[in-house]
Amino acid sequence: MSSRGPPLPPGSLMNMMRGPNPGMYRSAPGPYQRPGMMPGARMPVPGMPIGAPMLPTYGPGTPMRPGMNPMLMDSFRKRLMTPQGHPSLPNQRRMKRRKMADKVLPQRIRELVPESQAYMDLLAFERKLDQTIARKRMEIQDAIKKPLTQKRKLRIYISNTFTPGKPDGEEGEKVSSWELRVEGKLLEDPSKLKRKFSSFFKSLVIELDKDLYGPDNHLVEWHRMATTQETDGFQVKRPGDVNVKCTLLLMLDHQPPQYKLDTRLARLLGVHTQTRANIMQALWLYIKNNKLQDSHEKEYINCNRYFRQIFNCMRMRFSDIPMKLASLLQHPDPIIINHTISVDPNDQKKTACYDIEVEVDDPLKAQMSNFLASTTNQQEIASLDAKIHETIESINQLKTQRDFMLSFSNNPQEFIQDWLKSQSRDLKIMTDMMGNPEEERHSDFYQQPWTQEAVGRHIYFKVQQRRQELEQVLGIRLT
Repeated sequence: MSSRGPPLPPGSLMNMMRGPNPGMYRSAPGPYQRPGMMPGARMPVPGMPIGAPMLPTYGPGTPMRPGMNPMLMDSFRKRLMTPQGHPSLPNQRRMKRRKMADKVLPQRIRELVPESQAYMDLLAFERKLDQTIARKRMEIQDAIKKPLTQKRKLRIYISNTFTPGKPDGEEGEKVSSWELRVEGKLLEDPSKLKRKFSSFFKSLVIELDKDLYGPDNHLVEWHRMATTQETDGFQVKRPGDVNVKCTLLLMLDHQPPQYKLDTRLARLLGVHTQTRANIMQALWLYIKNNKLQDSHEKEYINCNRYFRQIFNCMRMRFSDIPMKLASLLQHPDPIIINHTISVDPNDQKKTACYDIEVEVDDPLKAQMSNFLASTTNQQEIASLDAKIHETIESINQLKTQRDFMLSFSNNPQEFIQDWLKSQSRDLKIMTDMMGNPEEERHSDFYQQPWTQEAVGRHIYFKVQQRRQELEQVLGIRLT
């Protein structure tokens, strides 16, 4: 018997027996199973072992029959309305992703309710507002990445007290001593969080008179470390009953760090002490304004006579600038304050005030960070958006029900006929029925040429099935 024959007609028994893969056969589910056809019958496929058919497994509760095309069932589940306009089965509502387009009222509803135009105007305004907020949010995120500081005045108070020594036999210290205090506070500080005085400095050194206290005891140093505890001031106590000249060296803690440029480079760029980023920017502006970039090889700089004196080269790459610049950067100069510690009890001017400029974080930066970190308003907006989506979905369902009832009231007979046809098509999809059952009831349907091939394949399958059973019983393989 030839393995190939005329094409099988659509809706035939062979199409009903054909499985999801080529060469697979199975019985038609439901009451239309043909007698004599074994469930899962199939012809051998090259590369596939002969045996029981491997039908897909389905979880419990799955409303899908074995061998049914999943794509057809999924498409049926996703349909909210049939072509005739009647509602689909319950509990098959499509899970929609919340989008801006889901808030829009359909045109047919706007025609029924003219007042809904006010809602559409609000929707358009909300879209513009969302775009503006998103743009501002991006601008704030970019601004926070950059250092946002402002200059404030830090007032430093330097004062001292003197304790005279007591004669023998009296309570108290027998040796005269003085105590130096260094304190400070920000002037016109709008922030509610008060910063400790030591947080403004990287180090503080108090140099006393070397002739009075010797080379080993004339320096008092404080340097910031990872475990340093911030304090509101510094105290130094020493014995003595004469006026002492001292020098205070204050090294500011710049964030980001600042560097002092070499004298020649500072005069050339017009920059004395700045951050590394600002120094690189000033250097690039000088190169650009003086056209030092090579016109052919853009990655090179042709040094003029000033650059040759500073960098000691005729030509250099842009990538070499950070390495060459490192030797020209130094730590910034400390703030130097000369003070005299007075031990005269009649001297009323034992406190001196000095104002210095420091950089502090702009309060606006904290507000911007709080705005980005705040999620209270976003949660409220999200809940309101969910209510809007639910309301729009409810309106669409009511409109669907209205159309359903309206079409039934206009022409009940035609509506019921169309509805029955639609239900019949849905039933065929759900039961995976293909063909015409009424036509298959007649004997002429099985007198067509393709029936011989179908019977031959069925007999071949039965022979192969019996052969496999014998091989399993005898434990040998028949050839």
